[in-house]
Amino acid sequence: MGEPFDPYRDALVVEEKTLWPDEFSELSAEEKGRIADRLHREAAKAAELAYIRLHAGFCRQITVTEGDIRRLREAR
Repeated sequence: MGEPFDPYRDALVVEEKTLWPDEFSELSAEEKGRIADRLHREAAKAAELAYIRLHAGFCRQITVTEGDIRRLREAR
């Protein structure tokens, strides 16, 4: 389980990072890009969210889960 969404830290995000577990290796780079974009636009809904402190702000790191993929596919 990741950290809860934090509007204060999220407003200071200067970098985004998406971690893809091996179970999603069959997805194309294009599909991963679309999913990552949506996950970061809707960061409050991400299952595995972490804020990493950087010198000038925060990096929002999202680890993709099966639940995230399912939620995004159902929302199409």
